[in-house]
Amino acid sequence: QVQLVESGGGLVQAGGSLRLSCAASGRTLSTYSMGWFRQAPGKEREFVASISWTGATTIYADSVKGRFTISRDNAKNTVYLQMNSLKPEDTAVYYCARGSTGWPTSKRGEYDYWGQGTQVTVSS
Repeated sequence: QVQLVESGGGLVQAGGSLRLSCAASGRTLSTYSMGWFRQAPGKEREFVASISWTGATTIYADSVKGRFTISRDNAKNTVYLQMNSLKPEDTAVYYCARGSTGWPTSKRGEYDYWGQGTQVTVSS
């Protein structure tokens, strides 16, 4: 079993920054890709970013490209999402997830473990 716990969410003004963390326990994450998704009220959960097991390859949703950066520290079994230039439309619950392979993917069905989420609210 893998437990994923997100932290770092909160309330921030538009243009501000937040850094989300996702800590894993149970089993190592080091051989799996990791991803971040988000879900706004009344909307489907959507892909944000994903990173390969080595950290060498990353992919992003167009809506966050150039503003968000995903990274990982396999020694700490932790994945991060640095969010800069935040906009009100970034408001959502953010979830981290473990991929079922080592390669980054935007497909929800290719993730097998999910965290409980952390709320991010961006005020205008």
